[in-house]
Amino acid sequence: MFRRKIQIHLSKNVLDLYKNVYQIHFCEYSNQKVNGRMRVLNVAEKNDAAKNIAGHLSGGNLQRREGFSKFNKIYEFSHSFQGTPSTMIMTSVSGHLLGYEFQGSYRSWSSCSPLELFDLPVVKECPKDYLDIKKTLEREVRSCNALVIWTDADREGENIGFEIIDVCREVNPRIDVYRAILSEITRPSVQRAITNLGPPNKNVSDAVDVRSELDLRIGAAFTRYQTMRLQKVFPDILAKSLISYGSCQFPTLGFVVERYKDIQNFIPEQFWKIKVNHKIENLDVEFSWQRVRLFDETFCRVLFERCQENPTAIVLKVTKKPKSKWRPVPLDTIELEKAASRKLGINAKETMKIAEKLYSQGFISYPRTETNIFPKELNLSNLVQLQTEDNNWGDFAQTVLNDGPSPRQGKKTDQAHPPIHPTKYTQGLQDRERKVYEYVVRHFLACLSKDAEGEETIVNIEINDEKFLANGLRIIALNYLEVYPYDRWSNKQIHNYHQGQSFMPTGLEMTDGYTCAPNLLTEADLISLMDKHGIGTDATHAEHIETIKSRLYVGLENNKYFIPGELGIGLVEGYDNMGFEMSKPHLRAELEADLKKICEGIKSPVMVLREQIAKYKEVFIKTTEQVEKLDQSLGKYLRAQPVAFQNNGQHESMFRKNIRKCPSCNQAVLALKQKQNNQGFYITCLGYPACRTTFWLPPTVVNAEVTDNVCNQCPGDIKLIKFQFSVRSMRPHYQDIHEGCINGCDSTICEILGVNISRPSPSSSNTHSSNRNVTSSQNRGPVRENNIPRPTNNIQRTSIIQPLNDQVCCQCGDGAKLLTVTRETPNKGRQFYGCSKPISAPDRCNFFLWADDQPVATGHQAQFNNRSNTQNNNRPMNNSYRARPGNNQSNSGQRKCGLCKQTGHTRRNCPRN
Repeated sequence: MFRRKIQIHLSKNVLDLYKNVYQIHFCEYSNQKVNGRMRVLNVAEKNDAAKNIAGHLSGGNLQRREGFSKFNKIYEFSHSFQGTPSTMIMTSVSGHLLGYEFQGSYRSWSSCSPLELFDLPVVKECPKDYLDIKKTLEREVRSCNALVIWTDADREGENIGFEIIDVCREVNPRIDVYRAILSEITRPSVQRAITNLGPPNKNVSDAVDVRSELDLRIGAAFTRYQTMRLQKVFPDILAKSLISYGSCQFPTLGFVVERYKDIQNFIPEQFWKIKVNHKIENLDVEFSWQRVRLFDETFCRVLFERCQENPTAIVLKVTKKPKSKWRPVPLDTIELEKAASRKLGINAKETMKIAEKLYSQGFISYPRTETNIFPKELNLSNLVQLQTEDNNWGDFAQTVLNDGPSPRQGKKTDQAHPPIHPTKYTQGLQDRERKVYEYVVRHFLACLSKDAEGEETIVNIEINDEKFLANGLRIIALNYLEVYPYDRWSNKQIHNYHQGQSFMPTGLEMTDGYTCAPNLLTEADLISLMDKHGIGTDATHAEHIETIKSRLYVGLENNKYFIPGELGIGLVEGYDNMGFEMSKPHLRAELEADLKKICEGIKSPVMVLREQIAKYKEVFIKTTEQVEKLDQSLGKYLRAQPVAFQNNGQHESMFRKNIRKCPSCNQAVLALKQKQNNQGFYITCLGYPACRTTFWLPPTVVNAEVTDNVCNQCPGDIKLIKFQFSVRSMRPHYQDIHEGCINGCDSTICEILGVNISRPSPSSSNTHSSNRNVTSSQNRGPVRENNIPRPTNNIQRTSIIQPLNDQVCCQCGDGAKLLTVTRETPNKGRQFYGCSKPISAPDRCNFFLWADDQPVATGHQAQFNNRSNTQNNNRPMNNSYRARPGNNQSNSGQRKCGLCKQTGHTRRNCPRN
């Protein structure tokens, strides 16, 4: 009634304002329209793209306003969305909005063993530098009914799109999400995209997530291990160096090292050959020997002398045939990178940076594509028409229009983007941007033109049974070469010979030479090898090459040829000496093939992640076992003697084995650790602090080690633990050294140790402090969670039932279990009876009786020692049972408790506390 009265008195405008404010600021997650109009949030990958897309959709009628990030503007305009007049809000991110990271303290290099990084949980979160962009999205999406993703239509773009979706749905869970696909930022393409929206592709995004998580785990584990070890092994040289590893980075380095070693190990071999010349006037024609060359000087000399005996040459055959120089196929990313490196003198990384800028400005199509086939629906004539006004290639473009564009198609397509081509004509570019744009235009016109035409003449001659040949070329029509100066084709003149003709050579000689080593790799050669072996993608080749350059693993000779540095070649040779092909492309190529299967929906991302982590983890463990070979190899190339180094600078063993998956968080694993003061052991979840599950082992465990053996009773490949107990503390149940399972299948050892790792503990995965009265251990580690139910503080009174056969039974009526006190007290080694049910059973009674007490049929009272989780010295408690001694024990000479007047404990430890 009150709300109705307010609506009567308020004007319509005030009510509309109230609705807007309520929906925007109080996050009303409904799909109701604001002011009768849809509000649609559009997000592009970069600000330039957002600006141009908004300009095309709005026809230039838009308003610009600021977001929280000064680099990512907001453009607001009106446009029809799915047939409904709508308010469109266009903004952008700056590449990836979220990134994978380890949790909490595990980002610190000294926090854990690098081996643990293969299993520790990771989170995908927003870096600090991008929080302003995230805040802009959260603010704008609150009032919107729909979200349209305009990121690049490749794997990375799809993943960035889902990062945007995740951020927006945190604020507005019910928002509708659409995907716009663009290959070029032109008005027709943008209008076509907004009218043909579809769903985002989760499979493609999952593939990127798998690759990103693997890169983090593998890179972090190897990089930390290499760096921390080698800084200590070579303190004078590498003390301040970051020695990184990446599963794409190392194979890329491996190609450079392999070629360099081929050259270093190359042994020149002398050869001999026969050469014939025929010179008339100023034209000297050289005939090549059909045997090419011989490595036997004597045999070659015999053949040469035979030619000298009768040196007259007879023309056996003259062949004239058409010769074509093929025009290029449509341009894809790899060819653009290679061509720019070879022909423009611009490295791959800079080329892609320029190409992306040209794309964002609408001058060329999307530059990251594996396609070299023009789709039939692409209007090539219109694109050629745009170039006819240029002074340099306009006439050629007009010729292509007159003849009709006839592309030479390639054989590759990614079913996503067309080949790279110009989308708009411009004269306003400068320097490298102009070079790259001009190359794209000239390549585009060339591939639509005709092959260069010529006539080739081949002349075969014979001199005393030895055969030789020469060829000539006459160019008839340059065709595509008129616009494509990056290719060369020259006339090669030859005399006019005819079949059966004989002539006397003007030169007949035997020459020698030496075989040559291959050249060092250029950037174009390196990209070709990466593409051939499946290392990285067209989007990441330049990045991997730049990484090995920045790490000083490789350098450039004559600013062109790659040569490995001392550190790079030492690392590769060290790993090769271990027998691992870490510098070879096989491991990474397998991953790239699996990622493709994820994109196609053939393979599960969880399965790929699990398989790949297992492969690299096994390599890592074996690497640490032979790491001295890495020291020796680096010592040779660094010309330094390795410093003896036994440990890895971590507080944990490199070879820790995991016991099982954590039952609480179901993400990380449980591992056995030793306290910092080496005074005991505990089992903890490696997901700390997100998961605080911890099981403390009692002091009777003087040593513990996780074995490779698996429990044959528990499912899930639970590892057995080899315990060493204090002398005779586990008798008669177990020997002092015992290998067993504490996952619940052996209730005896679980009950004695007070540990059962099969059950999650309440709030163990909660990162905030619990309200329970739980005290940390002295080393301020994770909160103790032994999953063992504790009795209440009230002392339990129980009746002992003595059956006719004299077997001791508990109050449940079952036979009691005989146990032994193991704690260092006057009662150590003393036996007692307890309930036989598992300690975790909810109906387990608290029966207790010293074994040397005389059982009484009824009325005898026993106490179960109930202590807090920690002792007075803040050390974890021993979960063995304690109680006051029986009445038949002599108390003389022993200190008595000040509360209950019994021996065996003090007032602080009294069960009545």
